[in-house]
Amino acid sequence: LELCNYSGYKIYPGHGKRYIRIDGKTFHFLNGKAEASHLMRRNPRKVSWTVVYRRKHKKGKIEESSKKRTRRTTKFQRAIQGATLENIMAKRNQKPEVRKAQREQAIRAAKEKQKGKKPSQAPKASAQAAKQSKSKAGKVLKGSAPKRALSPITNPPSLYSRANIAL
Repeated sequence: LELCNYSGYKIYPGHGKRYIRIDGKTFHFLNGKAEASHLMRRNPRKVSWTVVYRRKHKKGKIEESSKKRTRRTTKFQRAIQGATLENIMAKRNQKPEVRKAQREQAIRAAKEKQKGKKPSQAPKASAQAAKQSKSKAGKVLKGSAPKRALSPITNPPSLYSRANIAL
């Protein structure tokens, strides 16, 4: 069984016509109507009786689409890294007052920790800054400086004053 190159319908043995173009490409047509439409260069996507048109415009597929059903998503709870499902559920079921009290207590603890750290860090930080400034000042970079082109666009006008230019 072959398919009609224009309409897309099956061509049974003993039916249809074969058309061979000068460049050697062969076309199989179901009937004269399909052949004539092809030779008139009609677009099969715009001709309503072709298979291509029916596919494009979703004709004849009503029964199949009604059978399709989409899956419903189900909620599923899992543990998160660092917290088990029991811990999460316990926190969710807590009263807001208890949760607020815990949060304030954690904030207070963090502030106390920060107060303890700050005085000890200040001298260390200043000492490190002094060390870095000394090491940067002591280093001398080797190598020649990049050569500058003498053009009035890139160089400042002070290089081209009357005193520097000898005529």
